Amino acid sequence: MAQAANALSEQTSGSDSSMLEKVKPHSELAAAILCGILIAAGWLLGKGDYGAVSVTLFIIAYVIGGFAKAKEGIEDTIANKELNVEMLMILAAVGSAIIGYWTEGAILIFIFAMSGALETYTMNKSHKEISSLMELQPEEALLIKNGMEEKVHVSALSIGDRILVKPGERVPSDGRIARGHTTIDEAAITGEAVPVAKNIGEEVFAGTVNLTGSMTVEITKPNSDTLFQKIIELVQSAQSQKSPSQQFIERFEGAYVKIVLAVVFLMMFIPHYLLGWSWTETFYRAMILLVVASPCALVASIMPATLSAISNGARHGILFKGGVHLENLSNLKAIAFDKTGTLTKGKPEVTDILVLPGLSVEEVMLKAASIESHSNHPLAGAVVKYVKQTLNVEILSPESIEDVPGWGVRAHFPDESWKIGKAGFIDVEKADVFAEGAALKLAGEGKTIVFIEKNGEIAALIALKDIVRSETKKAINLLKAQGIHTVMLTGDSSKTARAIAAESHVDQYVAECLPETKVEQVKQLQQEFGTIAMVGDGINDAPALAAANVGIAMGEGTDIALETADVVLMKNDLPRIAEAISLSRKMNSIIKQNIIFSILVIMILISSNFLQFLDLPFGVIGHEGSTILVILNSLRLLRS
Repeated sequence: MAQAANALSEQTSGSDSSMLEKVKPHSELAAAILCGILIAAGWLLGKGDYGAVSVTLFIIAYVIGGFAKAKEGIEDTIANKELNVEMLMILAAVGSAIIGYWTEGAILIFIFAMSGALETYTMNKSHKEISSLMELQPEEALLIKNGMEEKVHVSALSIGDRILVKPGERVPSDGRIARGHTTIDEAAITGEAVPVAKNIGEEVFAGTVNLTGSMTVEITKPNSDTLFQKIIELVQSAQSQKSPSQQFIERFEGAYVKIVLAVVFLMMFIPHYLLGWSWTETFYRAMILLVVASPCALVASIMPATLSAISNGARHGILFKGGVHLENLSNLKAIAFDKTGTLTKGKPEVTDILVLPGLSVEEVMLKAASIESHSNHPLAGAVVKYVKQTLNVEILSPESIEDVPGWGVRAHFPDESWKIGKAGFIDVEKADVFAEGAALKLAGEGKTIVFIEKNGEIAALIALKDIVRSETKKAINLLKAQGIHTVMLTGDSSKTARAIAAESHVDQYVAECLPETKVEQVKQLQQEFGTIAMVGDGINDAPALAAANVGIAMGEGTDIALETADVVLMKNDLPRIAEAISLSRKMNSIIKQNIIFSILVIMILISSNFLQFLDLPFGVIGHEGSTILVILNSLRLLRS
């Protein structure tokens, strides 16, 4: 816990830092807007006899609009010992002012300031915090020592210690049950919708919830090495890795700035000596070069297109946390899906009811629901919900109820003795032959079987299943049509996984996955296919979401899944994944068009400047015109 706390502390450097991060995007945007207003005022005043006032407004616009980027550029230059695009843009704006073109220089500042503000706002969306995950692991445990109970911090637990975990409490640390029987909700670790019965000698994991009976747990791992702790570490490790695209952009930026500045420097001297230009003409051409070589159009080739695509996605219920994730979607070759809550609804539902001939289905189900209404087990809740929706009757009150942890429940009505639970709780031999062995067939379909016994005889069986979402098949088929391989990763058994995979139409499935297994499977898929995505909704999916090239979370998923993912489906609409991929492909196509166009314009302007065909006003028109054109081309993504 201490290690995770330290890691969390490093990521979030206190409340003051967090507040600054929240304020920063708004202050940058406000500065950019104010800069634009000052430019417009300066331009209008410059038309009259207010030249001095106009220049003053331009200078203020320079300072307000350019401060953030100039500060960022200087700090990065000092830190990385390398010039960057921010510095080049500032120099280009200053160069325009030096030769008297204040408006053009201020517009350069404004465009870059607005781009920076929007970029900061967008990138803040992709910050991945693990604080909500940390809160799920208890900080204290009830240590049993010399027959006495003592509350201690989980960091004080050692291997071999015994702790008491009561019903409704989370397990503080990994261990083995030494005493007691219970049912554990392991959704935080395995993602399984159905809680698991646990007996003496079986393992329990930190962060899981003890639902029914009290149990004594013997600690088997130090707190720093629990499965829950590994989830935190896996998320942190995956998030610290830079994407290849980001690394390429950083290398390109440094090289581009060096080349432009080197050429501008040479341009200030060489033409005077080799071509006989005057010093005034030489400096004038060097400043034009600095303006037309500024990468405004090149920068605008990507950011407006990205923001337009992000806005388009948001309008259709797809939240992208950054342009790089949207870009990566077009390169996907495979997608891994979590089962529970992603391909399926995440809640068990009654699918089949088989009642012994001669008995009333309504009576058996009413009695079953009346008994199960006293349980907090998800299967019990599904039975009660089904009866309330279908029979529309009042639930009865049994004379007595006895919960048998891990097996089922006993109850008594007047002159009737009832039992509800698994086959081993009723009678395995009778259960196997009931309804001509229907239980085996239903289990093969991935369903969970609950038996009902009345006065010593099996009266009925109820089959429940985590239902596949209605849109799952459509979503998978759309992805297959785009040439994408689909894989289901689940903590369920092979039998259940096989049934759900067949129903969902996925190409492949991997069963009995723990969070570590899912990460391993994601890495194997990356080796086999290259760029892959992971779709999930639970805490247990967080490491795999972070490890994948693109993590996609369901909007109704857990906080940590939403924070870790790169893309969020706000309405849990799986077919939107295929739509997001199509949007990504169109965005990348437009970005390529913009880049090719902007580079061609820059080359033409630079060539014309060397040949002395280009004056500064036309250079600015060509430069700004190309920027406007690529932005307009990018805005087409808003209508797609």
